[in-house]
Amino acid sequence: MSDVVPAGTIGPMSTPGAIDWGLGEYERSASALVPAAKALVAAAHLVPGERVLDLGCGTGTVALMAARAGAVTLAVDPAARLLQVARTQAADERLDIEFLSGEAASLPLPEGAVNAVLSNFGVIFCPDPVAAAKEMVRVLAPEGRITFTAWLPGGAIGQMNQAAGAMVRAALGAPAPPPPFAWHDSTALATLFATHDMTVTTEPHELAFTAPSPEAYMESASTHPMAVMGIGVLHRLGQGELARARMLKILEDGNESPDAFMSTGRFVVVTAVRG
Repeated sequence: MSDVVPAGTIGPMSTPGAIDWGLGEYERSASALVPAAKALVAAAHLVPGERVLDLGCGTGTVALMAARAGAVTLAVDPAARLLQVARTQAADERLDIEFLSGEAASLPLPEGAVNAVLSNFGVIFCPDPVAAAKEMVRVLAPEGRITFTAWLPGGAIGQMNQAAGAMVRAALGAPAPPPPFAWHDSTALATLFATHDMTVTTEPHELAFTAPSPEAYMESASTHPMAVMGIGVLHRLGQGELARARMLKILEDGNESPDAFMSTGRFVVVTAVRG
């Protein structure tokens, strides 16, 4: 997984090193992303009985939707705690979903195992997009498709994320990372999937992040795994309160609501098919 936070991601902190997605309460962030998950599943046009992989399943939102639609569902994530959350939810709904521990660049599945690979803001965190694309294609049946969501740059939350990441790196004396792969960009995606003879299309969407106030949004976002990691670093170095004040100012300046808090996150649903 990548240590780069794409613009629009809920978590306000980015830290050098691998992300431990089991930290904090990703469940709260996942609930805010349900509308995007619905858009993703709708774009995938699932057929009852086909085999579907939810890659980077987190708490299982997409996997659960796929299973409810009648798909034979597999779900992969590196975070053991989140997999257990997802298993519990599936058991509560009596849905038969196979949950597996694994990474996007090394999937624990045989070739041609699934008809569709879905990923709701999951695969975009893989630090090796070439390996991730290769693996998604490898486990895909010949007539299958890949569908995932990716954030577009911009918005108050994206600006906050970028500022937070810069503060963490400055506090640690770490250099700026290389630019992340543009998972939202049609040209970059066309190049990435061209070697697999796949055609890529993108569909724009919006998602409103809301809270009673900018302060309330900050409190909610602080439970995201990236936030927990970053806040821990800054607090240990005595910069936690300063960082919080700077991020809150960004949210206040970019607030789209006169009475509460709202920030529009723009994203694309990407579909890749052979031919």
